[in-house]
Amino acid sequence: MALQSSGSPSTPGGAPAPATVLRFPSGFLWGAATSAFQIEGNTHADGRGESIWDRFCRLPGRVAGGGTGEPACDHYRRWREDVALMARLGLGAYRFSVAWPRIFPNGGAPLNQKGLDFYRRLVAALREHGIVPMITLYHWDLPQALQERGGWAARDTALRFAEYAALLFDRLGNEVPLWATINEPMLITYAGYAGRTKAPGVGRPWQTLAVAHHLLLAHGLAVRAFRQIVSQRADDRLAPGIGIVLNLRPCHPASPHPRDARAARLLDTLTHRLFLEPLFRGQYPEAALRFFRRRCVSLPAAPGDMAIIAEPTDFLGINVYVRVLAKSDLIMGAKQVPGPGPKTAMGWEIYPPCIGEALALAREYTSLPLYLTENGAAFTDRPGPGGTIDDQERIAYLRAHLAEAHRAIAAGIDLRGYFVWSLLDNFEWEDGYGPRFGLIHVDYATQARQPRASAHWYAGVIAQHGVPME
Repeated sequence: MALQSSGSPSTPGGAPAPATVLRFPSGFLWGAATSAFQIEGNTHADGRGESIWDRFCRLPGRVAGGGTGEPACDHYRRWREDVALMARLGLGAYRFSVAWPRIFPNGGAPLNQKGLDFYRRLVAALREHGIVPMITLYHWDLPQALQERGGWAARDTALRFAEYAALLFDRLGNEVPLWATINEPMLITYAGYAGRTKAPGVGRPWQTLAVAHHLLLAHGLAVRAFRQIVSQRADDRLAPGIGIVLNLRPCHPASPHPRDARAARLLDTLTHRLFLEPLFRGQYPEAALRFFRRRCVSLPAAPGDMAIIAEPTDFLGINVYVRVLAKSDLIMGAKQVPGPGPKTAMGWEIYPPCIGEALALAREYTSLPLYLTENGAAFTDRPGPGGTIDDQERIAYLRAHLAEAHRAIAAGIDLRGYFVWSLLDNFEWEDGYGPRFGLIHVDYATQARQPRASAHWYAGVIAQHGVPME
């Protein structure tokens, strides 16, 4: 994968030098990402069932400002407008998720045909514009009916997921080249089940290993279904392929003290290796199992489960936003503390080397092609005169992180694509409608879309297949 830098420090006659452009490999996918619950709205339209996020949003105090999945970005009705915006940006790929409750309102059969038809139309429109669809099967919106039967703490949910995945592979498998099974199982496990900050928010730490295991089992069962249903074309760089999306947050000790170094290793084990080792080595890390045994948390693995979980995949998706600084904690062994660098509107430290460090962590476990399936930042920019939104902070953020991606490729990492989070401002989970990550500003009252300066900048990156460096 050849990389080039163009531009020179000076020009004849003292004219201003052109910016250096970091060129990316031929075939590199430039994309943007969203998820169903965050943008679709229309949560009762055309037979869609209730999800755990619909229920969670109605619980007092769980979501900032009392936000819900309505109106979000009304993408369910405005998808044609949004696809046209993607085409104007020149996107090569679009990562989105299917809402499980639109397909199976109660978690399983019967099929809701109107829900499936929505995604069929969306995929067809993307392909007409030359935009590669990448579908995420599960981005956190579990049908509430399955939660009432135990949710991800119950093994049956993994079996229902496999049925749901198989249906989508059968109906859309020949139209969609890239499939991701589960988005960020770590956050589902710790924030949704062990903790209370994301749906379903049950706060049951004794379910931690059961949830993690069943998410990974669901992934493996879906991969097996994919192999049985979707035809393979090994000679095509974008042959149908399937993977999982993990969020990797490089863990650093907060100080040189050995206790903090141990804390960083513990966080790394519990948040990264608890998922990477089963997927790519067919076993759970002993240090993680020992941590949970001391807390009377058991692993409900059945014979044959680990082989299913480790079913070979075609790529690994990685969501990268931050690093973690770890400090020793007497109760849990480790806790996170804020980093010293500048912050986004979410209070997240801006640390561009997190890109290379996360890719290096993934490479410890697999030589598969990698995709940066999410990276981006929320800032407090506002429309200026004439409605323009000059979000230079976001442009600087994207430039710095893409430069780190370029550096990783130059070092030999097989990185195949980059997806900005997010295409649109959207419902940002428990933070409601306050944070704005979008390349495109959304006025939630009118649903008017306005590309920010960062959208135009990213369109330029795509057009020249490289990142201009100032």
